[in-house]
Amino acid sequence: MIDMRVVFGIDVSKATSTVAIVVNRNQVAGWEIPNNRVGFRKLLASLRNFKKPEIVFEATGLYSRRLRAFLDDYGYRYTQLNPLASKKQLDRLRPNKTDKNDAHNLAETQFQIDRALTYCQQPVYQELLDWSRSYDQVTCDSVTAKNRLHKALQCTFPEAEQILDSPTGHLYWHLLQQYPHAELVLKAHPTELSQTIEAIPHVSHQRSLEIANRLYRLADQAYPCVGEQGAMVEQVRYLATQLLELDARKQLIIKQMAQLAQQLPELAILESIPGIGVNTAVRLIGELGDVRRFRGSNQLNAFVGIDLRHFESGEFIADDHISKRGDPYARKILYRSILNIIISAKTCPSHINDYISRKKKQSSGKTSFKKIAIGAMHHLNRTIYYLITTNQKYSYHRARSKAKS
Repeated sequence: MIDMRVVFGIDVSKATSTVAIVVNRNQVAGWEIPNNRVGFRKLLASLRNFKKPEIVFEATGLYSRRLRAFLDDYGYRYTQLNPLASKKQLDRLRPNKTDKNDAHNLAETQFQIDRALTYCQQPVYQELLDWSRSYDQVTCDSVTAKNRLHKALQCTFPEAEQILDSPTGHLYWHLLQQYPHAELVLKAHPTELSQTIEAIPHVSHQRSLEIANRLYRLADQAYPCVGEQGAMVEQVRYLATQLLELDARKQLIIKQMAQLAQQLPELAILESIPGIGVNTAVRLIGELGDVRRFRGSNQLNAFVGIDLRHFESGEFIADDHISKRGDPYARKILYRSILNIIISAKTCPSHINDYISRKKKQSSGKTSFKKIAIGAMHHLNRTIYYLITTNQKYSYHRARSKAKS
């Protein structure tokens, strides 16, 4: 084997990757490989010619995952750059942007910049991330289906949205499956109506009578613009069924994620924080990954995209704002976690809710809730990072005494 400093710069595209080999700052080879078994075998043969090859490439979403999996399988350490860092490092070097230039410049700058090796997480974190993104896709599908259901109901039975406190949930969708049109309600006998409703899971006899009376009264007020055999009626029934299936799918995903996360100590740690249940906990683990790879909570804030940006010029000083450059999914989950922490504060107090209450009193309505929530998210991230890295569960008394000191 040749003992010298060797860097493999790899520019990953959809179907191919461009490889540049730089030895002691001199490029000695370069070629293009397909992102499949044949191409990776060629890359492996080249890697084995050198004792400690350094490998650097830019993360390109799903496309770079195959390369990363190949390197992990064969035990090669690598540096995976996020696109923003890569752009900043390479912009000053290349007058013309091509895949060949990108691969060469990635390798060349490895001699100039002290890049850290990418932290290798357990495979379970990637699996949880995939499930988390799948959950988010199902949620988006549910939102789309709800909007379509609302539109279709305007033609068949718009008053149906007043049956329950809110036009959503299992009971509501089951009712629309059975009675997507007002005329179908009016044609049914009151006893048959209440029996059908009582057959829906978790509905008592008394409540079924109340809902049946309300449903009949609303149906009597309705004036549909389509017949009870029309396409819109079938669409309402189809969308109600789809929403029930999507909700069941979401529950199945959370169950699967919870089973996967059982092997990780951070699941119990996150669930010990007031306001964070199993749903939020497993999704946070999926999005944040192994937080032990971060050097501090500030780095975790930057990963999520809630690190503050400051700008001043002369006498002008702009308001600080978050960068929003990080993971938007994690940011949304953290924001909802803050809302849950506020809701659960009466029975499960936390130092994070204490911070929110204190800031609300100090601001006297001058500061928007979003700014206070961002500050609370910083506190939550700091808490998550500390608890996981020290392997401790949350204690309100300990957190409060630490905040005072």
